[in-house]
Amino acid sequence: MATGKRPSPAQRAAQLRQEIERHDRLYHLEAKPEISDAEYDQLFRELKELERTHPELETPGSPTKRVGAPIPEGQGLARVAHEVPMLSIDSLFSEVEVREYEAGIRRFLKLGDQPLAWAVEPKFDGASISIEYREGRLARALTRGDGEMGEDVTANVRTVRNLPLVLSGARREVPRLLEVRGEILIERAKFEKFNQARAAAGKPLLANPRNTAAGSLRRNDPAEVRQVPLHFLPWAVTRLEGAELATQSAVLQALHDWGLPQTPLAETVQGLDECFAYHEKVLRMREQLPFEADGIVGKLERLDLRQRLGTTSRSTRWQFAYKFPATEATSQLLAIEVQVGPFGRLTPRAHVAPVEIGGVTVRHSTLHNADHVRVLGLKIGDRVSLRRAGDVIPQITGVAEAAHGREPPDWAKSLPEELADLGDKPKILHAWRQEFEMPERCPACNQRVSLEGKYYRCENSYACRPQVVGRTLAMARRGAFEIDGLGEKMVEQLLDAGLLRTPADLFHLDAQAERMAELDRWGKKMVTNLLAQIEGAREVTLERFLTALAIPEVGQATARALALHFSSVDELASASVDQLQLIDGIGPEVAQAVRTWFDDARNRELLARILAGGVRVLRAAGPLAEGPFSGKTVVFTGTMAHLGRAEAKKLVESLGGKVASSVSSRTDFLVAGEGGGSKGKQAAALGVSVLEEAQFLAMAGQAPPPSQTNPEETH
Repeated sequence: MATGKRPSPAQRAAQLRQEIERHDRLYHLEAKPEISDAEYDQLFRELKELERTHPELETPGSPTKRVGAPIPEGQGLARVAHEVPMLSIDSLFSEVEVREYEAGIRRFLKLGDQPLAWAVEPKFDGASISIEYREGRLARALTRGDGEMGEDVTANVRTVRNLPLVLSGARREVPRLLEVRGEILIERAKFEKFNQARAAAGKPLLANPRNTAAGSLRRNDPAEVRQVPLHFLPWAVTRLEGAELATQSAVLQALHDWGLPQTPLAETVQGLDECFAYHEKVLRMREQLPFEADGIVGKLERLDLRQRLGTTSRSTRWQFAYKFPATEATSQLLAIEVQVGPFGRLTPRAHVAPVEIGGVTVRHSTLHNADHVRVLGLKIGDRVSLRRAGDVIPQITGVAEAAHGREPPDWAKSLPEELADLGDKPKILHAWRQEFEMPERCPACNQRVSLEGKYYRCENSYACRPQVVGRTLAMARRGAFEIDGLGEKMVEQLLDAGLLRTPADLFHLDAQAERMAELDRWGKKMVTNLLAQIEGAREVTLERFLTALAIPEVGQATARALALHFSSVDELASASVDQLQLIDGIGPEVAQAVRTWFDDARNRELLARILAGGVRVLRAAGPLAEGPFSGKTVVFTGTMAHLGRAEAKKLVESLGGKVASSVSSRTDFLVAGEGGGSKGKQAAALGVSVLEEAQFLAMAGQAPPPSQTNPEETH
């Protein structure tokens, strides 16, 4: 059996970031979640705690510093910047956590003992949307995207029946500008009827309302979207010109007056005890709610208090989600499959007898790693407890009833029909009551695997089929070579035809045009278009090139830091670990990972073949322009009154500087907003210049905007 050591904090943080980013993409962009909300929250909290106890591990690109996932590729939807970032919301799971959350608000606002007023509403589960009205007419609708950039889905949103295309001025004057945010959902009853109609037409059934709503928004044909019973519910106003509102209840009333729908069960309560009573009330009627819900949202009623509290780079400080307990069921464990991920990680996956949990039929659940399976004590044939929070695949929480007897019953003597296509591969554990063990060899390529911390990994990076597919798609993704026309099925066809052996072969396909055109459902036009995209991708910045290589622990933020420091791939490839650690934000673990990658002969061979395919790497992706911050490192702390953190970062970079997440001896300026913490003391101790926001804006040649906006949340 392969052995290994417990990962260091830096290694574990890198593992968590990669896993969280993957689940972000599955949930927000692909509508194909694999884990429950509770599992996701556990991963997020572990990473957040690691970064709290080891500040040196914080990176600008960490999921704790950003929201969501990258914009999906190849779907023909324009990417547009949000005027006000769509931030996240903190999830809490007990009355104790909610009380601690409110205590933090009270300390910040220096309040006495008087109860705070909270606007509360069910946390309905749909697809977040931002809708802009100008002069009363629907002008634009954007998905959440990555929080800063969304997809323009205006044509699809216009098909939502309960959303007015023109605001009503019958009750109050229509504002010049209104940006309202809310949720696109499908009522449970209408979803059932919609699925019945699909079944009658011979179409496959859809999994659940949330995924259906999210997927419909990204279709290219509004005529198809019109057939889906989409519904809109508002929960916030982020920009408003031509009207003044002071409370959340006033916001909801104004939206109703202008013809927008009302959110069911929205109330205003006094103090946390009433919040808890509301939570209990909604929980009792959970199954009778018109839409799927997984908790309640509590937000401060007074908008001026929200303005004072502000936001972090990831979430708002003035609201919380108090989640419901997960729904549970039991089922029989039929098999354990070991899947190979796109970068070689082996992950156990449980197959269970189909069971309905919260209206969704569940057949499998991820088991994370071998330790997790051992802790649960799972054996084939056991009845296992599953729980599900929200509209996602549940987790197995333990054994409800162990299987008995030495001989398996009749059902266990042959595989269930839904597992038949998996055959007798070694990655499937069939034996009745057998202890689970991870395979010593990769199920996909039969090469030996190694243990890295809690995870097993196949090191056969460029000959293991799932990895070749995954790494090729990673190389083509946005932020890398950006070959939008390349999909997973296309890569698999190229592999099967022998036209692609490693990801580097993408840049040698022009010699295979005739054979490509013979592939099923390809044709000359498709080949011409793909080769044209590949040709356009041959000129790439160093930052994107490094991102495409998928070097362990090197995401886009680290790739950018490397690209700004080194002039070429060759210079980076010859850098020592000590030289790499001189770069702000790169510690010993990342530096060693980069050095190890370039020392591997297989990686050097891949690199050489990519370059031999005509790829030209440009000097840098980045802020090389001369400006007041040219060559300077800037750190931000606290809440900016006039600029969001992302906007301030872009401003620094456009003027030749770079932004770091922590203060060090290499920091030139600390920009201090309201509510800054320990970074101010660190700057004083190191002699770093501290700028107030007004001073920073003056240096940047900027003036505060004429009107302020309030960064809002996404449920």
